[in-house]
Amino acid sequence: MSQPILSLLNDAESALRENLHHHELDATARSHMERALNHIREAYIATNEIGKARTVQQLVNECETLGKLMLRIQRNRSASIAIKTIHV
Repeated sequence: MSQPILSLLNDAESALRENLHHHELDATARSHMERALNHIREAYIATNEIGKARTVQQLVNECETLGKLMLRIQRNRSASIAIKTIHV
């Protein structure tokens, strides 16, 4: 029974990945597709490895934490680049 579900999840992941390669995507649409991709991957784990998947809330919390970390890294890189150009 799970094989057809896993196949459909693989198809959904492929479709989202293909969409994410389009550069003209709106930032909001891209963000939703990236989040959907994470949920599809977690659904694959929940279907294939019973009991090993995170809850939806755990996944959302981890995605938000990672997003905040990425923003901090980007800000630090920007600040670092600005400082380096001043010293040159």
